[in-house]
Amino acid sequence: MVLPDVQSWKPSATFKLTRVGITGIKKPVRITRNGRVVSLIPVLNLFVDLPASRKGSDLSRNVEIIEEIVDESTRQPSASLEDLCERVTEKLLNRHEYASCAEVTATSDYFLERETPAGKKTVEPYKIMAKAIQERGGRTRKFIGVEVIGMTACPCAMENIKKTYGEKYTHNQRNVATLTIENDGSVDADDLIVVAERAMSSPTFEILKRKDEMEVVKRAHENPRFVEDVVREMLKQILEKYPHLPDETVVIARSESMESIHKHDAVAERVTTMGELRK
Repeated sequence: MVLPDVQSWKPSATFKLTRVGITGIKKPVRITRNGRVVSLIPVLNLFVDLPASRKGSDLSRNVEIIEEIVDESTRQPSASLEDLCERVTEKLLNRHEYASCAEVTATSDYFLERETPAGKKTVEPYKIMAKAIQERGGRTRKFIGVEVIGMTACPCAMENIKKTYGEKYTHNQRNVATLTIENDGSVDADDLIVVAERAMSSPTFEILKRKDEMEVVKRAHENPRFVEDVVREMLKQILEKYPHLPDETVVIARSESMESIHKHDAVAERVTTMGELRK
């Protein structure tokens, strides 16, 4: 018995759809980072566009592709998370012959060894994000990004308290910085994490003994920053670190501070290109 292919039917309203796919697929993969193989469990989202002539997309093919990618990464790790996304977009366009564009995103927990101010070794959590967008017969654009948690100390309260009371203290915020950049193969997520941490008043750590705790607070208060300062400092470092990137390279920098003395939070963001920043 031949079952009907309902997805290929003509829809009653013939409009093209920009993105159709599946979200929230979680699978183990292996990638290469700085000469070592790292196991990740990313959350993957897969999309293709859908022409006006088709009622639906063949979504089961997307799940089949992910299973194939997982199996392939077991035998041969991907060069990076964004390269893995690119491989998925290639398979999507091969399986969805009616699609003209494919997009894949991946987000995963990621860990790096760090050292506290007192020299204690610790493994700190971050998030690594990747995206690939491929046009049929056209170019593929790949992006790598990170999410970093740190600390900011408010410059405004510090200056006002110094002026009024002659004391140097202020209130603090937990800051979440995200930095995403279009990758030509020369940008590494570990470096972006360093950029984001340096842009804040101070990095933070899971384990802090008394001496470390005092040092983190001291460093933060010696380096007070607004959310706006964090974004601008990330952009400044990106320009200095990647002078070779072409003008059309997309850069997205975002900073959000979870306020300690307000019931709201503060956010700053810049979506730009390397060319705009150079100007």
